[in-house]
Amino acid sequence: MRLDRSRLCCGLWLALACVATPSAVLASPFDGQWTVTIVTNAGDCQPSASYPVVVSDGRISAAGTGELAGKVNSSGVVRVSLQGAHGNGQLSGNSGSGKWNGASAGVACSGRWQASRN
Repeated sequence: MRLDRSRLCCGLWLALACVATPSAVLASPFDGQWTVTIVTNAGDCQPSASYPVVVSDGRISAAGTGELAGKVNSSGVVRVSLQGAHGNGQLSGNSGSGKWNGASAGVACSGRWQASRN
């Protein structure tokens, strides 16, 4: 009987280890190259701009800026920040959208963003 309990215990530990494996090891359904277009609705920030971004293992990054910090979870919920601006929104399939807010020279700005997978 002791052998059976040992096997059961090992099996449980193995199952827990598999469940506890960080999701970052698994590819995010939103991984890939994206183009994000930002539009200012209020404030004196740049009216609009488009940027290439990459999602890898759910982490959002952009070439040329180490200050972009963001994540997208497996449900597509986006949270990102860059130079004091913050955004959130939702990705679904190959597109997404959301809102952002921040400041330029101390003047508050806000707007929306749209994304499409390349």
